[in-house]
Amino acid sequence: MGASGLGSALANCINLSNLTLNLYWNKIGDEGASGLGSALANCINLSNLTLELGFNQIGAKGASGLGSALANCINLSNLTLELCRNQIGDRGASCLGSALANCINLSNLTLQLEQKQFICFGL
Repeated sequence: MGASGLGSALANCINLSNLTLNLYWNKIGDEGASGLGSALANCINLSNLTLELGFNQIGAKGASGLGSALANCINLSNLTLELCRNQIGDRGASCLGSALANCINLSNLTLQLEQKQFICFGL
């Protein structure tokens, strides 16, 4: 259940517009990150979101799933996404960036991706 269960419960908060969620050091992994994102995509009034998910063993699959789900948050205008010290790698970072590019109402984005491995973006 974990992070996915928490997200499912939050998805029932239909009037939620601002959310700050700090889940540092909880080992939610790929499944938890994707599940949390999918559930939050149901929060149709969410406009301000801060997710602090550092040190959670999230890999490329989890980062991609989280990004794809958040792209469905149609009213999201301010997003802070902190993914420091996970294992998302260059593939996960690229998928996350591509997915977030679809957030059509996003006006403010803070993205922290400090990783142990080198991340290279093609220019």
